[in-house]
Formats: sequence, structure tokens, C-alpha cells
Amino acid sequence: MTGAPDVALDIDTALPIVAGVFAEHAAINRLPSLAWGVVDHGELVASANELSVYRIASMTKSFTCAAVLTLRDEGRIALDDPIARHAPELARVAGPTTDSPAITVRHLMTMSSGLATDDAWADRHLDVTDEELDRWLGPGAAFAAAPGTMFEYSNLGFGLLGRVVQHATGASVQQLVTERLVVPLGLRDTSWVEPRGAVVGYRADGDSGIEPALGDGAIAPMGGLFTTVADLARWVGFLGDAFPARDDPDDAPLSRASRREMQQVQRAFAPRTVVARDGRVRTVAGGYGLGLNVLHHDGLGWVVSHSGGLPGYGSNMRWVPGVGIGLIALANATYAPMAEATAAVLDALHGAGLVHASRPPVTPAVRAAADALSALHERWDDVTATTLFADNIAPDIPLVDRRATAERLREEHGPLRLARIEAQSATAAIAVLHGPASEVRIEFQLAPIAPPRVQWYEAAATA
Repeated sequence: MTGAPDVALDIDTALPIVAGVFAEHAAINRLPSLAWGVVDHGELVASANELSVYRIASMTKSFTCAAVLTLRDEGRIALDDPIARHAPELARVAGPTTDSPAITVRHLMTMSSGLATDDAWADRHLDVTDEELDRWLGPGAAFAAAPGTMFEYSNLGFGLLGRVVQHATGASVQQLVTERLVVPLGLRDTSWVEPRGAVVGYRADGDSGIEPALGDGAIAPMGGLFTTVADLARWVGFLGDAFPARDDPDDAPLSRASRREMQQVQRAFAPRTVVARDGRVRTVAGGYGLGLNVLHHDGLGWVVSHSGGLPGYGSNMRWVPGVGIGLIALANATYAPMAEATAAVLDALHGAGLVHASRPPVTPAVRAAADALSALHERWDDVTATTLFADNIAPDIPLVDRRATAERLREEHGPLRLARIEAQSATAAIAVLHGPASEVRIEFQLAPIAPPRVQWYEAAATA
């Protein structure tokens, strides 16, 4: 994640925490095996069983969506295209009411199609053929809601997405993912077909029964990939490297802008309450991006993740955009709750002060404004103020009153110097000024025209 702030994880301190939490989850859930990894700015810095091959189930959706976005970026598919425009046979998959809109590519990628949630059913049909899928869809499909009205998780939708890709390119999603993402990114152990030596999947709850792995098929774009922690570390690094937006060369298999788009809420879902094993209660809010979940963490801000669950397997990947820290966990028990494990590890690292929320970088415009505001509060000058301020400043509060406030702060707190800048965005920040024994904070925003000038500010001493 070379674009993230250059702050490395203290892995010597973090490792006992990470290993301890993962070991606890493995024991509690009676996992036959567990592979895990910690990613720091694109590098796998700690891991267990990192080269063991597991099926990652619905974590595959991020690969599928990324592949479709490469087509979108080439102009071959538009996200708002009705799916029947590319695959006419899908016209019979119509919404539940006569006023339902046509299902679009975007609906499928964002879990907004309204197709009924289908985990239990779809998880046993990864290997369905195109002909069988056509036969199933002959009478239409079952809907939980009208397209575009709510979040409703659909695996079948990713099968339909695969059909759209077939028509648009003449190739399957599987081929597209392999050629455009897996090979260029060097994911050497990632495949759609179970490789020799892959970790065997078991039934859950301690049952020793083996779950035979289903083959590749028409619904596999929703969850068919096999891979390793080592390969997923590259994938997490690739997605995380999209932050922050910047002027560096952008020649990866998928543009940074499209990768950032994947990691934005596209379809919100209702907040839900989660109770951790230690009894802590948390409200989870956020939504679905493009093949990824985007959830808000009280202490870290937005966190991106996706789970995977199939008969025999459970998995999760999780990272904090702009921070550079990611977690991966793969297990070989049916629907093993690996999201609980990675969430617990991230909480533990945050609680130990090892992972912090991302702060926007201080842009040159923000730094220049902070310097000028600091100087103005040390020695007021109307000419300087007029140059610094946008034309709304004086009508909002007359300059004579602003000058009086600056002089009062200087008289009460002594000479003031700029100590630091706390950026809130590329055009807003807090300039923190230190006096001999106190602190003054100037919060400000820049106007949206060039050259950037201060459109609003407020100066006050801290309590």
C-alpha cells in the first residue's frame, strides 16, 4: 500500500496480540485449521500457514467486480446498462411488480437487484452449467424487493453478472479475472479449480465429515476462488493502495479511482447490533460497495471487508483505507465466523494504540492558509487579511470585529506560534497555535474556487 501514510505497524508488539486472538477463535470454534496474515502497506509481515490453499467463497466477489470495472473503464460495459442489453435471455428476470425498473449491472454488483437472499441454496450450486442456469431462469426469479430499493444479498446476481460478461467479451468472468488480475498481480496460487493439496473442508460443530468441494460453474463468480493468505495479502495491498488519491503513475491492472469506487458505500443497509464474545455491544452501520462491505468503526472510521462462507470453509479480509493495515483469516470449517476473528484482532490492535484512524494529508493550500492565519493572529494587517480571505468573510463578520478577536487572544495568551496542523480534508483543517502557557485553535475552510482562500474560520482558546 505505497500510497498510504508511511507509518509501519510495530509488529513485535502486535504479533502476540494477533496470534493470541486468532488462537482463541480457533479453539472456541473448533477449527480443523486456520491460516491468517497481517498486511502492512502491501507486505505480509506476520502469518500462519500463509501458503496453504483454501476456498475463499464470497471474498471472490471483489475479484469479479474488479474485473467488470476493467470493462467499464474500457467503455465496453456501463454500470447502469440493463443486463438484458448485453444478455437478451435475461430479460425474463424481471422485477416483482409492473413498475419495477430493469435490473442493471450496478444493481447486481451492489446487492440492489432485489433478488431473494440465497446463501443456503447458492452455496450448493457453484458448479451449475449455463444450460441449467437458463432452465432455472425460464420462469423468472424470486424477488424480495423491487430492484434499486434496498440491500438484499444475492449470489445468483453474480451468476447473472457472469452471463453479462460472457456476452460482452466472449469470455467468462473466470477467464477475465485470471487474465486481467490474477496473472498481472502475481497471484501464483489463486485458481478457480481446486488444486492438488488444497486444504480439505469439514463440516462445522466439530463433525469430522468432509465437505466435497464443488467444481467451477456458472455461479462461481460469486464464490469459486481458491487461494492463499500470501496471495490475498497482495490483493488487499492492491485495493488498499488506492488511498490516498494522488498524482503518482497509475498503471495497475485497475485504476486507483475504480479501486476507490469499490470501497465506497453504494447501497446502505440498516444498522445492526453485534455482541462480541467479551460482551461488548456495537452498532454496525455502513453498506455494500462493489463486491466489498464498507462499515464504520467508532475509533477507526471506515473499514473495508468481505467474508466468505461455503460448506467446508469460512474466511474474511479486513483493512482500514489510508492506514495500510489489513487482516486475513481462512479456515476449513463450514461457515467458520472469520469476520469475528479479524474484527476482534483489529479492535485489539486499536485498543493497544497500534492502529489509528487515518488522517487526511496536509495539502499545500491548507498549509499556506494555516501559516497565514497564524501570522495574522500574531500581527493583524487588513491588507494581508483581504488577500487571505474570500469575499464573503467581511460581510459575514466585519474585519474590525475579527481583528478585535485576534488581538484579544494575543493579549490573553501571549505570543502565538503555529505548532501543528490537523487536516480534516484537502480544504479544511485546524491550525493549532501555542502560547506561553495555553493553546489556541483556528478551525478553517477554504472556498471551492482557485486560488483557494479562507471562506470561514473560527478562533478560540482551548478550555
